[in-house]
Amino acid sequence: MTDWLRDAVLYQIYPQSFADGNGDGIGDLAGLESRLEYLAWLGVDAVWLNPCFDSPMGDAGYDVRDYRTVDRRYGTQDDMVRLVESARSKGIRVLLDLVAGHTSDQHAWFRAAADDPSDDRYIWSDGQVTGFVPSPGSRPGSYLPNFFSFQPALNFGYARTDPAEPWRQPVDAEGPRRNRQELRDIMTHWIDLGVSGFRVDMAASLVKDDPDRAETAKLWRELRGWIDHRHPQAVLLSEWSDPKVAVPGGFHADFFLHFSGMAFRSLWDNGAVKTRWAKVESCFFDAAGLGSPEDFLAEWREAVEAIDGSGHISLPTSNHDWPRLASGARTAEQLRAAYTFLLTWPTLPAIYYGDEIGMRYVPGLPDVEGSQITPDYNRAGSRTPMQWDKADPAVTYLPADPSPDRPNVADQRADPGSLLHTVRDLIALRRANPELGTSGEVEVLHAGYPLVYRRGRFLVAVNPGAAPAAAPIDPPRGRLIFGAGAEGARLDGFGYAIYELV
Repeated sequence: MTDWLRDAVLYQIYPQSFADGNGDGIGDLAGLESRLEYLAWLGVDAVWLNPCFDSPMGDAGYDVRDYRTVDRRYGTQDDMVRLVESARSKGIRVLLDLVAGHTSDQHAWFRAAADDPSDDRYIWSDGQVTGFVPSPGSRPGSYLPNFFSFQPALNFGYARTDPAEPWRQPVDAEGPRRNRQELRDIMTHWIDLGVSGFRVDMAASLVKDDPDRAETAKLWRELRGWIDHRHPQAVLLSEWSDPKVAVPGGFHADFFLHFSGMAFRSLWDNGAVKTRWAKVESCFFDAAGLGSPEDFLAEWREAVEAIDGSGHISLPTSNHDWPRLASGARTAEQLRAAYTFLLTWPTLPAIYYGDEIGMRYVPGLPDVEGSQITPDYNRAGSRTPMQWDKADPAVTYLPADPSPDRPNVADQRADPGSLLHTVRDLIALRRANPELGTSGEVEVLHAGYPLVYRRGRFLVAVNPGAAPAAAPIDPPRGRLIFGAGAEGARLDGFGYAIYELV
């Protein structure tokens, strides 16, 4: 029932920045629905929305106050149902973001637990423990947060218990069992309303002190078995950043991301901003041409072997936590080679809203709803309003890119030579030729500048560097069906090519 995922192109939407339907300056579900025609034109198969649940917005919705209620800034449950139905009529599925490991400290569950020492939905100590937060209620002691202090960790147990630390409940204790049931009930609520599945936030964080994630994977395999039986049409995508563990651990797909391994950062990380994660010296898709695809290829091969056909690896352009594909010195012209790779490699491609037109990471913005996560890194730069036309965006949740030459959808849609049309054409080519999707074979012919690989009857070559580069292989025997700056196995700087072989 989930075969649709195999050849899907995903599109991530940060809803408060996408489209405003009621004129209050914040993106909402009605605004998103009004832009479905654009998404259908682009050719995406599924969208996943950052959290839309009721929240005090201390962390932009990742602090959930009520899992079964749409936050009023976005609309109502009826608006969500209309969005889902309208999207499905255009061939687009809607996935929601499930914050499974923690809630807001304003959630009714936590407020009750803060006054009831017998309530074990969260992880509580009777005293003050390093890393715990003092109780805000009449209950003595402190609680464990998952990220910010106002995000108390739900109790799914500990893989290793210790009598000296009684808050370390086993995974089969009453509190963890109740929370697993709550996850089932929450997912059922939204799936019954037409949602096609969930991207699960911090999916590896549920069971604590779980060094090899064995108990966490066991929990998700249990939930996967239930969802396959109860909701066989629904999918689970994880924010785990380790597909070789997450997919065998119960998920239909997992993303290569910035906080684990080198696969993602070795491709896209250009060091444009400082982050808590170590900077890659030279990523592959960088004009200097000093990187290598080998780290990506090694981790991808390891994950493919571990997954063994049971699910998928997803490769995103960026996301709400990471600088955009167009960051620092990387320009939109350099992105065509990146998109040629993204949409012809056997991973699930995930496009972060606006990356298809080359929207830029914008530095120097204010801290909005928890966007500033370290003194020198603000996630707001990747959350700016979608640029639909030359006018200032109707969305004012964050300041717009101030550059006078900022890209926009209207101009690029009118220009057949734009980056937007390049992305659209690549999506159409991928859809028309299963060899270019997740199920086709891949043979790497040259792992350098240019990167050259074969996908069935197609040969793909991309040169992310500014200098011309040639691969030491026989010239392809076939016709160039897509590309620019290519002559056989030699590519100009930022060149890209897809040949149909004979």
